[in-house]
Amino acid sequence: MPAVVEPIEDLEGRIDDLRAAVRRAVVARDTARAKALRAELRAAERDWELAIIDLADNAEADPQPVRVEAPLVSMRDQVHHALTLLSAPAAPKLIAEVHNAFFGAAGQSIAPGRLTHLRRDEERSFRSAPHSRPYHLCSALTAEHLAPARGLLAVSTWPLERRIIGPLSLRVDFLTAAINVAEQVARLPEQTLAVARLLRRFATSIPGAVGGHEAVEPAIVVKAAHAELAVHADADRAQRAEAADRARAQLDEAEQLFGSRLRVVRGSA
Repeated sequence: MPAVVEPIEDLEGRIDDLRAAVRRAVVARDTARAKALRAELRAAERDWELAIIDLADNAEADPQPVRVEAPLVSMRDQVHHALTLLSAPAAPKLIAEVHNAFFGAAGQSIAPGRLTHLRRDEERSFRSAPHSRPYHLCSALTAEHLAPARGLLAVSTWPLERRIIGPLSLRVDFLTAAINVAEQVARLPEQTLAVARLLRRFATSIPGAVGGHEAVEPAIVVKAAHAELAVHADADRAQRAEAADRARAQLDEAEQLFGSRLRVVRGSA
């Protein structure tokens, strides 16, 4: 019996509901439920990405597609889609490249410069109505001072540890993003020029990720990134966990998302 394909509109509604449920579970400190809901959310977001790919394939296969005026996706949702794929804090330039490669369409591309004021707008929105949205685009936080990490955006529904940037975190996040991008590329029926360039950008910075062929192979990138990630992951995880514990003890809810600006927060001597 063929699998039942969930309509993309239903998927989007379910994703919004799951994000809100994750937030409620985190606020309630229900760790087990939050973990289960995050897993369900990730699965739904993967289904949404595959549905988008199928939608694009069907549109290309139709020689005379029916023109439908679809609503434009907001810039914050575009950024959220890219960050969800990367699963790690990222700078505006990378966010724009990822969105434009995988999700961009006519009138739906992102220019990095447009993201300059987005984080400040999100902070104002959160402080005026803390839980009015399923998610907010927030800051990554430096492990040392728990201040906003310059130029790095994250998602409020991510665990605090994932939003901390320690001494090894930039490299760990780069490798994590490389794995997720390569796996997404492997699911595509064919690579566009933008996708191929993005994959090569990651591969050239990972030892062993570029083979002897002109085209970069996603499977080789994934294998090479995992090999290096194994070297750094445990130490980075411990550093992030220690900083996250300090943040929970010393920062209020808004500061845990957008960083401490009024003071330097240090660990106890």
